[in-house]
Amino acid sequence: SRLFQLAGDEKNGEGSRTFVFSNEGHTLGNALKTIIARYPEVDFCGYTIPHPTEQMLHFRIQSHRDRAIDILKRGLEDLEGLCDHTIVTFEKEMSNFNAVKVENT
Repeated sequence: SRLFQLAGDEKNGEGSRTFVFSNEGHTLGNALKTIIARYPEVDFCGYTIPHPTEQMLHFRIQSHRDRAIDILKRGLEDLEGLCDHTIVTFEKEMSNFNAVKVENT
C-alpha cells in the first residue's frame, strides 16, 4: 500500500489533510476512523472509497490543534497495537481451549 496527500489541502493549514492509500479499502478505513475519531483534538475524521473498481481510500483528518500527519501516524500506531493485542489474546485463548480439549479427551 502506498500513501500520498491530495493536492489543494495546503491552504487549510497543517491540521487538515486528505491522505490517499492505494490498495486499501473499508477494512483499514473503518478501523482507522474509529480510532482517530476518538482523539479529543480531532474535529473531523472520515473516509471515502471514490469508486468501487479502484482500490483507493481517501482518508480525511481535520484538527484544531495538531498536524494531521502526526494524528495519522498515531492512529496507525494505535491500530497496530490493537491488532497485536488481539493476536496475543486470541493465541492465548486458543492454547487454553486446546489444553482443555486434550484433558477432556
